Amino acid sequence: MSAVTPPTSVSTSPTARSVWRGGRGVLVIALLVLVTAMVPVLVSSPDTRDRPLDPADSSLLGGKALAELLRRHGVSVERVESVSAMAASAGPDSQLLIGDTVALSADDARAIAASGGDRLIAGHQTHLDILAKGVLTGKDVRSRSREPQCALPEATRAGSAFIGGVSFTVPEGATGCYPAAGRPTLVRHTVDGATVTVVGDSAFMTNQRLGEDGNAALALNLAGTKPRLIWLTAPEEPTSGVTGTGGNKTLGELIPDAVPWAILQLAVAVAVVAVWRGRRLGPVVAERLPVVVRASETVEGRGRLYRSRRARDRAAQALRAAAIDRMAPRLGLPPTASPEEIVAAAAVRTGREAPEVRSAMYGPAPADDGALVALAAQLDTLERQVRDS
Repeated sequence: MSAVTPPTSVSTSPTARSVWRGGRGVLVIALLVLVTAMVPVLVSSPDTRDRPLDPADSSLLGGKALAELLRRHGVSVERVESVSAMAASAGPDSQLLIGDTVALSADDARAIAASGGDRLIAGHQTHLDILAKGVLTGKDVRSRSREPQCALPEATRAGSAFIGGVSFTVPEGATGCYPAAGRPTLVRHTVDGATVTVVGDSAFMTNQRLGEDGNAALALNLAGTKPRLIWLTAPEEPTSGVTGTGGNKTLGELIPDAVPWAILQLAVAVAVVAVWRGRRLGPVVAERLPVVVRASETVEGRGRLYRSRRARDRAAQALRAAAIDRMAPRLGLPPTASPEEIVAAAAVRTGREAPEVRSAMYGPAPADDGALVALAAQLDTLERQVRDS
């Protein structure tokens, strides 16, 4: 008779490969979130922040291209961030450029007008009645390529240009160009001996539009009438670091703009991972047991454990409990029946004396192995009599 080879046990401990296969999805999503959050920070820099119509800004909305073009034609471009600095630099050889990105108060407008210098006002200004007396603001119009349709040399030499924004009412003696809906979007007027030019839109002066139509020629002709151009821009805010107490800014205003987007992306990634890892599609799959053990081997193994520990009391208790569980339904008793009810019913069914049945079912633990074997045989006989009766 050949020997039976025991089944090989299979380890259920996690391996490096199983850990990698289970966690690689989470790792990939975490790397995507990290890259998405870091790319804008690495690609952008504090100097690339858009400052519309700023002669030092090279972004699409900046005016650095026009400033460089003016310098190549011998015009000195002076960038100032305050009205006081502009008024102090103004002189007979200078022209003042005020864009619509600068918010002026009435006092600021009066200070600029009092400087007496020529002025180029690009875009809508709320205090136009002070900066350019007699020029009234009309309706808003769409910015597009328009023909000059006037006798102003600066406009006729440039030709068509991308202009619109705001239309104006031309005062007596003024020149209006690039009309829209019957009203000009560029006005040249003399106020108190100073030449004032008002344009309804400053987009044609930006880096983005300067190369279109005759925008570069028009911007150069309007801004280069004097040897010096004093260009007023909005104050440049600090873009990195925090100095002092941060002024009147709140904590939310000091947080970079990219941080909320990174937090939102991280929250979405966490939600996606939670749904992915928590999904259960279809029925539960039965898992194959790593080791198959026969029932007889299990009983034999438990018996050997009881014998090695001399646990005759536990072995007897297990035999009695199993016999009672099998006999109670045959005796017509519920699982909650008391020992007295079970003993009485078994005695009536088998014809044995009640003390004998009670000793077999609920007696003391066997004193030795022989008594345990005898108890097992007695219970087997009692159960067979109940079953056959």
